[in-house]
Amino acid sequence: MPRLIFLGPPGAGKGTQAERLAAIYHTPKISTGDLLRAEVKAQTPLGCQAKVYMDAGELVPDEVLIGMVKGQLQQSPEEGWILDGFPRTLAQAEALEELLQELGQDYDYVLNLEVPDEVVVARLLARGKEQGRSDDADRSVILKRLEVYRQQTAPLIDFYEAKGRLQRVNGNQPMESVQEHLQALLEGFRRTA
Repeated sequence: MPRLIFLGPPGAGKGTQAERLAAIYHTPKISTGDLLRAEVKAQTPLGCQAKVYMDAGELVPDEVLIGMVKGQLQQSPEEGWILDGFPRTLAQAEALEELLQELGQDYDYVLNLEVPDEVVVARLLARGKEQGRSDDADRSVILKRLEVYRQQTAPLIDFYEAKGRLQRVNGNQPMESVQEHLQALLEGFRRTA
């Protein structure tokens, strides 16, 4: 089973593709977005705190996310997992490196889904209407999220590329095409491993 990290701007399709690969490879998907939304829905203290950041288009503080991810990785089978939405900053990436070393685990590849901003905005507005997600319903919040992504998350591309683990994937195509491309990449990885 693979150990994968998904990167890309909000609305790039990370969650969808991570979910599809998780089903195909019978690998747990760990989504910080899903975990946070569950906390918000349950109105836990963590959820209420996170909602303030999410509604403003800001990133939830590192210590909150790192603690959540650690708990999930400790529960996941050591053979594989797919991280969706984490890490999002260099500090989180460095914390993840330390955490995985502590747990005696490693990741195989980082998959970066690349999608133009105008496509991201259209996708998120549509998702906001369909799913009633407040963080996707307001164009100004989406633009703020993209700005935050460029400032804080985009540097991870260079971080993982320098480690030789990054694979760039065109996310601006039909979901099935992206999935086929990802599966072909993973099958290629398995043959060379």
